[in-house]
Amino acid sequence: MTSEQVAKGSKATLRRLNLYKLLPLVAAGGVVHIAAEAQNWWHAAVLSAGVVAGVVGFVRWADRRLMTVAVPCLLVAGVVWLFGAAVANSGGSFIGLLIVGPLVVPELKRHQLPAAVGLVSFVAVVGSAKLWLAPEEFRSDLIGFVIVPAAITAVVVGLRFPNRRFYDVVRDLEESREREAELAVMRERVRFAGDLHDIQGHTLHVVKLKVALAQRILRSDAAQAEQELQEIQALVVDTIGQTKALAYGQRRLNLQAELENAKNLLEAAGARVTIERDGEPDPGWSDPLSQVLRETTTNILRHAQAREVRIALGTAGLVIDNDGADGDRVPELRGLAGLRERVEDGGGTLLAEQHGERFRTAVVFAGEERGLPR
Repeated sequence: MTSEQVAKGSKATLRRLNLYKLLPLVAAGGVVHIAAEAQNWWHAAVLSAGVVAGVVGFVRWADRRLMTVAVPCLLVAGVVWLFGAAVANSGGSFIGLLIVGPLVVPELKRHQLPAAVGLVSFVAVVGSAKLWLAPEEFRSDLIGFVIVPAAITAVVVGLRFPNRRFYDVVRDLEESREREAELAVMRERVRFAGDLHDIQGHTLHVVKLKVALAQRILRSDAAQAEQELQEIQALVVDTIGQTKALAYGQRRLNLQAELENAKNLLEAAGARVTIERDGEPDPGWSDPLSQVLRETTTNILRHAQAREVRIALGTAGLVIDNDGADGDRVPELRGLAGLRERVEDGGGTLLAEQHGERFRTAVVFAGEERGLPR
């Protein structure tokens, strides 16, 4: 269901609620009006036609089909008002116009203001027929048949425009909620793709490294080559498990295991790894820190020729520094760019800086910059 369909559904629901709440009042008011002002049965019949026109217009408005009956309802209500003013001495016979007119005017696509002015003017002009037929009661008829009906009609029409705006606001809110839901789905897909990249990309690069190592030592050290192959198999099995856990939303990274894994991989690639610890970070940061550490380790294996790697972990954050960057070229690290948003969502900051041959990746917890390991 599209956002437009959702918005229309909400507006229709609100219209029906208004119908259920106000229709009994409208019908009761019409009955009281007829009983009070009809002088005989045929007066009652004509005045009833005006009330029926108003009720029909109200019901069709709730069904979003008002414009299909707008003209007939307005004609009937206008004739009844003329009859009430000129024949039946009924100052309340404009009730049909009072119901239908303010509903029709905001539904017009153009010329809403001229239509509103025209409706109020029509009520006043038709009501003035009473003044010409009974000039001896000019003052009372002016109030009862011109000023009061026109004023009430103007007020109701004026109130309908903010009411229409209310429905527009409801529509905008529904569309906004739908867009937020779609955005949340897109974010979740990006997050899933990023996690899948972290798992599969990291594993493939490690497998590539270990396969190359096993090929190099296959003849000189068969036992070590066999051990490397066994580790490759274990790594693939673990990756399959992590992929399943990711698919079912059960994946959780262990920071201590990631530290040991990063140290072993980087040392296997020929780098000297130093791990410095100055306290433990909040457990809630274990997963994003593990992701950053894993992604950075993969980047070092792919893009750097590091001889020394320093990993510093503390209560304030994480720093990973290596000396294998290409001083003439800054690599495009899309994985870290994707992780930056996740870290920022948790209130932290992800930094990636290159100075000559040194590249530094750091995660800083909010408000802890001074305690960040150097």
